[in-house]
Amino acid sequence: MPKLIVKATVVRHTNLTSQVKQLVLQAPDIAEQTVPGQFVHIRVADCYEPLLRRPISISNVDRANGTIYLIYRVVGRGTQLLARLKPGDLLNCMGPLGNGFTLQGERPLLVGGGMGLAPLVYLAATLCPNPVTVLMGGRTEQEMFWTGIFKSLCENLHITTDDGSLGQRGITLDLLPELLKSKSFDMIYTCGPSRMMAGVVNYAATYEIPCQVSLEEYMACGVGACLSCTCEATNGPRKKTCTEGPVFWSGEVVL
Repeated sequence: MPKLIVKATVVRHTNLTSQVKQLVLQAPDIAEQTVPGQFVHIRVADCYEPLLRRPISISNVDRANGTIYLIYRVVGRGTQLLARLKPGDLLNCMGPLGNGFTLQGERPLLVGGGMGLAPLVYLAATLCPNPVTVLMGGRTEQEMFWTGIFKSLCENLHITTDDGSLGQRGITLDLLPELLKSKSFDMIYTCGPSRMMAGVVNYAATYEIPCQVSLEEYMACGVGACLSCTCEATNGPRKKTCTEGPVFWSGEVVL
């Protein structure tokens, strides 16, 4: 699949929370090629500061309208500049990049935490109409704006929050064993904090369920040249998250 560099037009830019925004871009060529789990590498400014692009997961795609959806948290200089964009502005995007999820199974379970839920949105949309179960976690009810997004895709949602303000009090790993015992899943997909994903992988192995993980790493080039985003492999040399991932089978990488 060729890598494209396009000038995408900002269609909408909305606040999901005080620090999280959703950016909708008109980028028909990227929308046409994207599969769940891929990302775009964005130049956030037309100058040389900041120099490096920023990788952002593609959270959803509307091929009919030629748009892609990005959900990101404002955390530093790059995303602060990104947050200034208005409808009609142009944004230099390279993508779609990386290897996406392998779609298999008829009873998938998606497990996500925090901003790791972003790539799981497009995955859930693609897996439908298969019955999709989503287990999601966050710190507070305010951070769980994801609930409304996933409800439009599937009804079988299980929610945890650290403070108990929405769903069950605790973390996703507290609820996961109960789900695995009560339902018969034949595939698990997960993205989020490394500790959470490591726990999901361990449970998947215990219940002998295939599992894929989507990693989030700092990236410079995004095309496998700089080696800044490598991760530890279970066998052999380190793997490049940008080109060999960001999605891996759970047995391929060390979390």
